[in-house]
Amino acid sequence: MKSIETKDRIAIAYQPVGQFEETRFEKIHNVIFSDSNEASIRVAEEIADLIRKKQAQNKNCVLGLATGSSPIRVYEELVRQHKEEGLSFYNVITFNLDEYLPMEKSNIQSYYYFMHEHLFNHVDIPSENVYIPDGTVSSDEAVAYCLSYEKKIKEYGGLDFQLLGIGRTGHIGFNEPGSHFNSGTRVITLDHITRVDAAPSFLGIDNVPRKAITMGIATVRKAKRIMLLGWGENKAGIIKKTIEGTISSQVPATYLQEHKNCTFVLDKGAGSELTRNKTPWLVDTCEWTEELISKAIVWLCEKTGKTVLSLTDKDYNDNGMADLLALEDSYDLNIKMFNKLQHTITGWPGGKPNADDSKRPERATPVKKRVIIFSPHPDDDVISMGGTFDRLVEQGHDVHIVYQTSGNIAVSDTDARKYAEIAMQINPSEKAQKIIDDISQKNESKLDSKEVRRLKGNIRRGESYAATRYMGLKDANVHFLDLPFYETGTIKKNNLSEDDIILMMDVIQQIKPHQIFAAGDLADPHGTHKVCLDAVLEAMKRLKTESFMDECWLWLYRGAWHEWDINEIEMAVPMSPSQVMKKRNAIFCHQSQKDGVMFQGDDSREFWMRAEERNRDTANKYKALGMASYAAMEAFVRHKFDSE
Repeated sequence: MKSIETKDRIAIAYQPVGQFEETRFEKIHNVIFSDSNEASIRVAEEIADLIRKKQAQNKNCVLGLATGSSPIRVYEELVRQHKEEGLSFYNVITFNLDEYLPMEKSNIQSYYYFMHEHLFNHVDIPSENVYIPDGTVSSDEAVAYCLSYEKKIKEYGGLDFQLLGIGRTGHIGFNEPGSHFNSGTRVITLDHITRVDAAPSFLGIDNVPRKAITMGIATVRKAKRIMLLGWGENKAGIIKKTIEGTISSQVPATYLQEHKNCTFVLDKGAGSELTRNKTPWLVDTCEWTEELISKAIVWLCEKTGKTVLSLTDKDYNDNGMADLLALEDSYDLNIKMFNKLQHTITGWPGGKPNADDSKRPERATPVKKRVIIFSPHPDDDVISMGGTFDRLVEQGHDVHIVYQTSGNIAVSDTDARKYAEIAMQINPSEKAQKIIDDISQKNESKLDSKEVRRLKGNIRRGESYAATRYMGLKDANVHFLDLPFYETGTIKKNNLSEDDIILMMDVIQQIKPHQIFAAGDLADPHGTHKVCLDAVLEAMKRLKTESFMDECWLWLYRGAWHEWDINEIEMAVPMSPSQVMKKRNAIFCHQSQKDGVMFQGDDSREFWMRAEERNRDTANKYKALGMASYAAMEAFVRHKFDSE
């Protein structure tokens, strides 16, 4: 059975759930696209079609709009259609879901700023047609203001279309867990998890407001059409709860199960936990590919608590895999899977010299390889593959670390000011004093000056050199690209540009690598890791005619939050206890990212703690499947291009 994926515009239209066997666990109509870019374009097309339809009827088109990273690409496509295809917004009325409280319109973190930055400043919508909750309303006026917001929506005949994202708590808008089915526009207190997720944009959780104004559940549910966007693996768990779980105030998005015209638009990552995708053999007859067999056997081992070689016919039959046994007996299935797992394990990530490499993940030749480790931020190399980095250097390969971005916005103002003040004490200068003044005078609406960003970038560089020297690498083999897309001074980055691609191509051509390691962590498809991987892939694509590229393999590692599923792993590099400690010490070199990291994500622990737990967990999973026992393991997947 195949996942529902489509590029057809018609397929995004609402369909009643439960019509097909493969969706019998699902209570909300959903469509899964191969990537968020394609999905966003399709959503924008539906909105554009609705606008044009209303124009033909000489009617207003009333849109409920969302903020956050999820709808950005939708807004970009609507702007493109306005500029290139003549889509007009003269008849569009918009109501935004929410706004932080208190929040000035001029604050770059306000949703007022966001909407004008991404949409309103670029289309012909009349300013009087734009309604965004007022983040400056006083507590005395809040109730009356919220009632007037509801009234205004009703005066326009209600929302024709509501665009939504979804938070990790299952909130829609800022309707946090506990929100009532009949709730209207109101002031709410933000859940801690919501504030943690917002912390990167505010450069720290302490700067995130504790309250907000939000449309209510009832307000949203009255919309004639609802589309909810879900991108990336970090949304997969809550998407599954919302689509397959029971209706609960603890997961407010589940209220959408009762809406008659609601569609969730997902990418593969966000839809990966749905039963029909994660365990399709429990839903319907499967087309048993090699990849699906591996996935099923690992799942079966985890469910039964058995090693691969201990699985029996009964285990397969009792867990929805009788049709697999009809194709091949359990003994052969088990042996093949055991061998497949065993062959992924290697202590020679650059290839073992003078050895038969037919069953090894890497080639034996050339014995000494040229290696590039691309690191999106100036610490991803040691966090994500510090043990493998160490082995490559110790085994004599020509290793180059290429830091793709400066990572400057992850340095706190406190740290930057500390370094500037030290510089003033050593050698007083106008430049150092200006940096101190810029930081001390900074407010919520002000970005870091170029001088402050440069200092923060240099702090990250110094820490990177400390880590790479500790790992035994020469300074000449450490490269800093400072890709331009990143250099905005805010969490919002520019799109990948030709200048970015050229910088990537130049460093690859200079080194002519046999191996490239790059971050394949796509949990946030709009995040820096995704853009950096796109830069790697585009550069390699353009260089594919170069002779050295015939021998260049690309290995993908994951970030600090996720690891490859065991059935996906193609190279697993074991680590001894001493290597675990060496990796930890290398991470410690990045002092500005220790003891209070600005961008924690959904985990409050320090990066070294997360990395060690993840590596230990991978080793334990291999052990549970019947493999040898190791202290820790780092995992990689080889990216194969279409021509391979």
